[in-house]
Amino acid sequence: MKRREATLVSDINVTPMVDVMLVMLIIFMVITPMLTKGITVELVKTKNPVAMADADKEDAILVAVSRDGRLYLGSTQVTNTDALVSKVKDMLTNKIQKIAYLKADSRARYEKVVELVDAVRSAGVDTMGLLTESSENKVNVTKAPGGM
Repeated sequence: MKRREATLVSDINVTPMVDVMLVMLIIFMVITPMLTKGITVELVKTKNPVAMADADKEDAILVAVSRDGRLYLGSTQVTNTDALVSKVKDMLTNKIQKIAYLKADSRARYEKVVELVDAVRSAGVDTMGLLTESSENKVNVTKAPGGM
């Protein structure tokens, strides 16, 4: 009987690497939607936005108006402005800076946006930041002059 000599296999076994990459892809696909704060709206595009990093903080007050006029506080839908005012007042307790950030869909009715701004201002917010999208598709915040 001939004895076979062990031959050296020089091919790379990519199967384990592909398995790991597919698992990582699935994890990122599941986690990525959870990373967005608040609801997703089509923001207004601006040419000269002012970046404000405080809008991304975990305790930032983020209010939104969707295209169909629904109001949101963070990612929770609020039924009416009275409920929104009470929740914003609760969030403002023990805060030194009373700042809220507004995300409004570019096709939302102006009436709803003004109603939301008025409700948030009546809750005790001193300054409102308007979230916009840069012409280069980067999300920025425009701070209204005079504290809005």
